[in-house]
Amino acid sequence: MKADKTILVTGSSRGLGASICSALQADGYHVIGASRSGKAPDGIEAIACDIGEYQSVKDNLKSVGKMKSLYGLVNAAGIASMNLAISTPPETIERIIRTNLIGTINVNAFLAKRFVRNKGGRIINFSTIAVPISLKGESIYIASKAGVEGFSKSFAREMADFNTTVNVIAPGPIETDLIAKVPAASIQRIIDQQIIPKQFTKDDIVDLTRMLLSESSHMLSGQVFNVGGA
Repeated sequence: MKADKTILVTGSSRGLGASICSALQADGYHVIGASRSGKAPDGIEAIACDIGEYQSVKDNLKSVGKMKSLYGLVNAAGIASMNLAISTPPETIERIIRTNLIGTINVNAFLAKRFVRNKGGRIINFSTIAVPISLKGESIYIASKAGVEGFSKSFAREMADFNTTVNVIAPGPIETDLIAKVPAASIQRIIDQQIIPKQFTKDDIVDLTRMLLSESSHMLSGQVFNVGGA
């Protein structure tokens, strides 16, 4: 039964992470949301955690790491800064890499022991379609997410013996706070490079998340799913 399965969703305070939390709760899973602000949609248990800092992960996700019911990790936390590398301040570069790449590694590695003990689970990390299309003006963000893809593919091999799958969802532009300030023309240029040149919705990502969390996805691991196609 899904109620017996706990799923941790990072980035739960807004955007895609919040939508995934609500959808999975509606599906009957026990959902826990983690975010720096400690916020999640109404009715969902929330934990304050800065995934970019390992000590914060260790201290604040300790209870999750002890759960025999832990079945899934959906690592939706992420930040971006749409700037050329030459004009991106060093502190912004570090913040993007620390949140997107190091944060992903921190949570995956910390919870891996529980998945091993539970003899199975599902891990979903997030990248972006900007990686395969080498989107101009996103070099720092792309670097962080390309790292997520490389880590996830290798980590999938490490976890395969423990019946735990690791996959990556790489969306194109969705209407979230992450791209709220991006000009419409820039969004359209990305969409035009997709195999399916249409802007999709949060529901499309939620549906893919559901599929990768399902029991029937047990033979899918180490894959990057470019939503929209690239």
